This record gives sequence, structure tokens and C-alpha cells, in this order.
Amino acid sequence: MMIRLVSAALVAGFLAAVVATGLQLALTSPLIIAAERYESGEATAPAAQWMPRGASPASLIVPVHSGHDHGGKTDGVEGGEVAPAWQPGPGLPRMVFTALATLVGGVGYALLLGAALIACGREPSPETGLRFAIAGFLAVALAPALGLPPELPGMEAAPLAERQFWWIMTAAATAMGLYLIAIRRSSIAIAGGLVLLVAPHLAGAPETSHTASALPPGYAAQFAARSLGIAFVFWAVIGLAFGWAWNSVGRKSPAASNA
Repeated sequence: MMIRLVSAALVAGFLAAVVATGLQLALTSPLIIAAERYESGEATAPAAQWMPRGASPASLIVPVHSGHDHGGKTDGVEGGEVAPAWQPGPGLPRMVFTALATLVGGVGYALLLGAALIACGREPSPETGLRFAIAGFLAVALAPALGLPPELPGMEAAPLAERQFWWIMTAAATAMGLYLIAIRRSSIAIAGGLVLLVAPHLAGAPETSHTASALPPGYAAQFAARSLGIAFVFWAVIGLAFGWAWNSVGRKSPAASNA
């Protein structure tokens, strides 16, 4: 069982990483590179395009994004200066690290999806895998994005620890709420599930300062929409591929069946 689970997760994570990495490089990486130019001052936006910041952006919608951390500071160095955080260089190094991080995230999420299927007593298949994957997208991507939308470099953000705590709380509460509503289905369970779905948003995401950004608002809107779209495709591929791989790995050969 364990070997079958890990094998299916490896296959699903790899396929999802290939698809998601290609979409990231085509759709979100150009926006990240453009935003970095505004962050470094190489590009400026007209004053009419400056965007007031009222809500805190998230740092996790798909496994890989810009690689920037706006919520914390790096360790100090001699003279009181702040050492810049390490990040892969432009071009091929960034592409490789993006692909590797997406692969690790894909395998991890596939393992969680497979464990959830087994724990809920569902036989893994492409259909059931897709249904559970949609629930995973809602819990891990869409629900946290309501309070912490995906962020580009140069956008103000709340401290990283606060964002991470709220993201984990929201993802866990949403996952449990969906379980109570879709699996348990009793009246009390449905009521408790609805409470869990709305509780993190009633508590509120971490607030950030209301400052202006030179980044054109269209960039941020495009990045948020594209990131959520990629996340949906990422999760859908995980669910479909896991169900297919589970049945493929578990299929016995004729020789083994006759033994």
C-alpha cells in the first residue's frame, strides 16, 4: 500500500510539475520580471497608475512564485547593513529552481491527496482524484487568496510569520469544513463545516501598511488571476494523474494473476 501510494504520488507530482512549470514560465514569470524592474527602480509607473494598498497579499498560491520575501528581514551584517536574501540568478538557474520547487510541492500535495482518499475510504481513480483535487485547490489556493492574494515583488506585505500562520489556519479550516460538508453530511456536520469555512475570514488576514506602489495595478490583477488559474490546473493534474497512476501501479500482470 505504501509503495503504491508513493509511486502514484511521484508520477502525479512529476506530471503536475511539468504542466505547472510550463504555465508559470509562460504566464507569471514575465510579470514577476517586470515587477522586479519596478521594485529596483529600473522602471516607473505614471502617478495615475499608483496603487493604494489596503489588503495583504499572500506568498503561496502555487508552489513557486517570485522567490521574494517582503514580510521578514535577513540577518544583519557588519556595519548595520542588511544582507540580501539569496535567490537563484536570472535565466536558466531560476527556471531550474522553479521546476524543482514545483516538483517537490507537487509530490507533497499528491501524497496528501492520496492519504486523504484512503482515509476517507474512497478508491483512488481519476474521477475521485479530481474531486478531491478540487477540494485541495479550494483549501490551499482559493480560500487563502481571499485574504492574501498572490503578491508580486515590490508589493507591501504583512510580516511573513503572520501570513504563514493565517495561511495554515485558513487551509486547515477550509479542508476540515469541506470534509464535514461533503463527507460527513449530517446537519450538525454541515453547520460546523460552514462555520469553519468562514471563521478565518471573519478573523481577518494580517494587515499591511496602506502605502502606494509604483507597480501598475494591472500587473497585480493579472498575476493574481493567472496564479489561481495555474493552481487550479496544477491540482487538477495531480488528481487525475494520481488516480490513473494508482490503478496503473496496482494492475497485476497476467503471470502474477495466474500464479
